[in-house]
Amino acid sequence: MKRVSMRKAAAFAMTGFMAMSLAACGSSSDKTAAASSEEAAQSQEESAAGSAAGRTYKVAILKQLKHASLDQIQDSIVSELEAKGKELGVTFDISYEEGPDDLNQHVSNLMAEDPDIIIPIATTAAQVVQSQTEGEDIPILFSAIADPVGSGLVASMDAPGANITGTSDMLNTQSVMDMMFAVNPDIKKVGLLYSKSEDSSRQAIEDAKKYLDDKGIEYVEKTGTNTNELISAVDSLTEGSGKVDAVFTPLDNTVMSAELSIYEKLADAGVPHYGGADSFALNGAFCGYGVNYVGLGKATADMAVDILVNGADPATTPVQTFDNGIATINTETAEKLGLKLDDIKKAIQPYCTDIEETKTQDSFDK
Repeated sequence: MKRVSMRKAAAFAMTGFMAMSLAACGSSSDKTAAASSEEAAQSQEESAAGSAAGRTYKVAILKQLKHASLDQIQDSIVSELEAKGKELGVTFDISYEEGPDDLNQHVSNLMAEDPDIIIPIATTAAQVVQSQTEGEDIPILFSAIADPVGSGLVASMDAPGANITGTSDMLNTQSVMDMMFAVNPDIKKVGLLYSKSEDSSRQAIEDAKKYLDDKGIEYVEKTGTNTNELISAVDSLTEGSGKVDAVFTPLDNTVMSAELSIYEKLADAGVPHYGGADSFALNGAFCGYGVNYVGLGKATADMAVDILVNGADPATTPVQTFDNGIATINTETAEKLGLKLDDIKKAIQPYCTDIEETKTQDSFDK
């Protein structure tokens, strides 16, 4: 894929993490100490803002590939930085690269810009950045990593241990499976559709297998590394004796990028597809479940500000996780499957914090 040559300069605001008092309620002296602590933190932030005035920070963003969720995250990162730009007299200079082809070369292109921080979006992109920048003293702030520890990016979620931290969209697989059986308690066989090349899928698939084993439900695994292979995999899940009653896909970017090519086959066969992000539903799947990617992008941008302006150390900055509680239903696909929206909402309400509706389209409205 061609390099995306786009740059934006915008002033942005410093954000920091306010010091929080652990003092007990009801004590006047404790309240005074808490107030003093907050005032001190605010003073430090204002001092950092003053010292940053006039500076230019270079930010390099590497997006693993183009699809609705990752596009949404990148847009949110940039928008949040721009929105915070009015309080500081600094320039935020952003360079972009986009896969999936030759991520190593994309990293080299970004490094040639001498960035102050690199933000890789999605697991493989983060792993390539980490490998290619080994020995370099440059902060890495990943976004949308399903399993940061299992992917080898950080030592732990609370203490990453190196020059890398970020935001995680770890999936609550049990909630997805609970919703699946709430919609159809008579499921006998489930298809697990994913790419073996993605570390982000591994743990969620193992969790799904355990869930189904515990319920005594048959399942069949089908994988693919590109759209054509996934189309063939879907054919085997929707035809003849191999037909399943539902399909589950975790936070898998390969399947996500193929969703527009497979959703009609699944819907025509009467097989609901449950995916680990709202973008699956946007691109035609029956249900997408997971984090709010606008919020995830916003949090990523705030962490970037904290590292660049406030001097936060990535090694000791915990990875941020989010509530996996939003279910997005594609109303067009639901209708094609013969499912009534009111019945769906009633069935899945106990397993999510919010239910949203969408119709099939290529990308999210900006």
